[in-house]
Amino acid sequence: MEEAPMEQGVKWATELIDQKLEEQERLKSQAPEMPPAVARMDTPELEDEKRRGPVHWGIEGLKGQGRERKSSLDLRREIIHVGGIQYLFELRKTPRKHREEKAAPEPEPEEIVGPVEEEAFLRAAVQGKIRVIEKFLGDGGSPDTCDEFHRTALHRASLEGHMEILERLLDHGATVDFRDRLDCTAVHWACRGGHLDAVKLLQDRGADLNLKDKLLSTPLHVATRTGQTEIVEHLINTGVDVNSRDREGDSALHDAVRLNRYQIIKMLILYGADMMAQNLAGKTPTDLVQLWQADTRQALDTQEPGETEAPA
Repeated sequence: MEEAPMEQGVKWATELIDQKLEEQERLKSQAPEMPPAVARMDTPELEDEKRRGPVHWGIEGLKGQGRERKSSLDLRREIIHVGGIQYLFELRKTPRKHREEKAAPEPEPEEIVGPVEEEAFLRAAVQGKIRVIEKFLGDGGSPDTCDEFHRTALHRASLEGHMEILERLLDHGATVDFRDRLDCTAVHWACRGGHLDAVKLLQDRGADLNLKDKLLSTPLHVATRTGQTEIVEHLINTGVDVNSRDREGDSALHDAVRLNRYQIIKMLILYGADMMAQNLAGKTPTDLVQLWQADTRQALDTQEPGETEAPA
């Protein structure tokens, strides 16, 4: 008896997924272990963040984006970032009733014997292993130890929001505005990770909230691009320059419009962002809306009553 078209389609899809899984396992066995995402980010990823929004850092990278409206392109990209067809592959690995639980992270040892290597120290800052951090620092290790990207434990812990580790590092003299190879400071990374408490701690310890990275982006630019609304509000309230321009002449408002960050758009306008500021391409935030969605243009052109002036 000839199979129905739907059954043939399911069989074809199942075989395709199985083939892809076999190929994936083969490539996985050949590929070297990748370092943490914080260690991989370089200029192309920084530019991609400006164009498209947050680089995917795992589930943590989705925090703080709020309920802002997304275009269909944004939604498709988010689906791909969250897993896309990869998730379908994972579902095929085991029967539905016998899913393997995610392996628990390796527990931190109660006592650390012997010296802690620099690589282990930097990895511990990502993993939140405070005892490893304390052992390294207690043995006289520099809190400003960094990798080939000039990325320190302070950068890494800021991205992950490990507050206890941040405090230990700063108490042991970590340079609060240490710049990595992209000229990013710990504040840039805390904004990227969506950790307001980390931003506040770094600020209390003397961090400069207006420093610019390699793209001349301030922490306000980064928080806007990654959709961290609470951090944007905090930075504005501390008095950062809301009209600061990056390498392409874009303000945070240019970025917010391009990425459809509606709540942030409204906030920036309320606090005095220049709607007619031109970037190096001669485009204002209002001009950019013509390339995107008409309702954003209305938000720019028409302020609500009582919002014509920024609060004192």
